[in-house]
Amino acid sequence: MPHLFEPFRIREVTFRNRIAVSPMCQYSSTNGYANDWHMIHLASRAVGGAGIVLTEAAAVEPRGRISPQDLGIWSDAHIPTLARIVGLIHNFGAVAGIQLAHAGRKASTAKPSKGGKVLDESQEGWRPLVSSSAIAFSKDSPVPEALSIEGIQEVIDAFIQAAKRSLQAGFKVIEIHAAHGYLLHQFLSPLSNHREDDYGGSFENRTRLLIEVVQGVREVWPQTHPLWVRISATDWVDKGWDIEQSIALSDKLKSLGVDLIDTSSGGLIPGINIPVKPGYQTQFAERIRREANIQTGAVGLITSPEQADELIRKEAADIVLLGRELLRNPYWPHLAAKQLGHDKLWPVQYDRAWL
Repeated sequence: MPHLFEPFRIREVTFRNRIAVSPMCQYSSTNGYANDWHMIHLASRAVGGAGIVLTEAAAVEPRGRISPQDLGIWSDAHIPTLARIVGLIHNFGAVAGIQLAHAGRKASTAKPSKGGKVLDESQEGWRPLVSSSAIAFSKDSPVPEALSIEGIQEVIDAFIQAAKRSLQAGFKVIEIHAAHGYLLHQFLSPLSNHREDDYGGSFENRTRLLIEVVQGVREVWPQTHPLWVRISATDWVDKGWDIEQSIALSDKLKSLGVDLIDTSSGGLIPGINIPVKPGYQTQFAERIRREANIQTGAVGLITSPEQADELIRKEAADIVLLGRELLRNPYWPHLAAKQLGHDKLWPVQYDRAWL
């Protein structure tokens, strides 16, 4: 029976345990560049004992940033600093992964510490925003432009070029962000996608952009390296994207070379009443794992070692992705190992912590 601290292998990459640092925006970049903050933030989670450390969402083009301070990978100039961070993560025993993203109609907002409101061009923002259809995210958001077929191809190519840069930087895992109401999710959901061409209407058409992105990335991403996709398993709204569509999508993605579905939910529509409680999204990871026969990651208010370990032992998911808990305590994996009776993971420099 697998457990939280059993090594985990996908393709030719081995993770020392089943704990992943979930992608968490730091809103600390200038022009998309990683800096000392990202270096310390990400490397410390590797020292802390996680098996995989994923970067925050890295925008594949400038207009795909959530905020002006988002991390980016739309330029070769972004590679050197990312490569240095990758080296540190690997030197400290974890696997470095990157999340590739495009915010679509949810772009051009202030960082949360500044209120998170939509920014115009006079406030470091940009226009136009783009989406599947000309439907605003909220009453306070601008109406985006519906991407043309040529624009869609540009987005696909942006993901492919970002994947090439990720390989040059040394990352071993790519996660494509198709969740939380961002661009790829905007194409998936019938609530935001009202297109009448080959990228809208039917399930096959609404999933077409994500599938073409996955195909393009998989072609340039080594067969030895894992490819993950993060999805929102449900919009939590009637007639929106739901778990049944997520299972069907996951089955298709598996056939295209996707190795793991990072299973989250929501984010497409503001103001939705989501039943948030510990482990509230893990049911979706379990269903996708069993019904689509693909590896999954569970995420969402996973806080205790026992809770995380149980998810792995009962095979509800293959990994757990922790966010806020690892912000509060980068060394959570070490403490979890001790609490669950496994050998200590502390670096030798920290041995006195066990005294």
